[in-house]
Amino acid sequence: MDRAIYTAMSAANAALNRQAVTSNNLANTSTAGFRAQLAAHRAVPIEGETLRTRALVAESSPFHDASMGPVTHTGRSLDVALPQNGWLAAQMADGSEGYTRNGMIQVDSEGALSVNGRPLMGDGAPLTVPPQSEITIASDGTISALGAGDDPTAVVPVGRLKLVNAEMTSLLHGDDGFFRPGVGGPLAQDESLRLSPEALEGSNVSPVKAMTEMIATSRGFDMNMKVIRTADENAQKANQLLSVS
Repeated sequence: MDRAIYTAMSAANAALNRQAVTSNNLANTSTAGFRAQLAAHRAVPIEGETLRTRALVAESSPFHDASMGPVTHTGRSLDVALPQNGWLAAQMADGSEGYTRNGMIQVDSEGALSVNGRPLMGDGAPLTVPPQSEITIASDGTISALGAGDDPTAVVPVGRLKLVNAEMTSLLHGDDGFFRPGVGGPLAQDESLRLSPEALEGSNVSPVKAMTEMIATSRGFDMNMKVIRTADENAQKANQLLSVS
């Protein structure tokens, strides 16, 4: 079998993985706070008794586009936009902390605050507010509540969002969309962080760029498959010649 099949196969497999990453980015163009994932690959020259004319394709460590997405004023009291390298802390199913830039906070009928279905963390515990109360969030993350039917001056603070400061390269991306600390336990709260109330940061994915990447990757995959077919056809013709002789 022609060894060119293996080199083309490694390139085709890399194209499939890159297509999966690009498709996921495109599917999250409307997800608040989403950061595009980037697929990285590198050429690995083949060592041996041959000319160094061929190389396999190997995946490098994946990383993300850390640029900010567009910030839009929504007027919704539970929406917050985070600064660069700012994260909201949430409680994961195993009790650990995960971090997200999605500032679209939800509140259920019992007053529990959550993002993407995970409870939001405050000072060492998940945050809750009085049910059916009117909620406001200050720039430092302080949550204030006004009970239904109460006097407007009766607003009282009920908790504070846990805001942490971390570069994206120091965090590990989970399959559930949340990030985890790479080393050590939960990150400490950063008192200096300030968020933008009643606003949301959009996804930093460009739909046009993502579609262009998908087309280019698809064509690259087709080219490698053509190399594999050609190598297989050449091997079949060579076997025919050898059988005749």
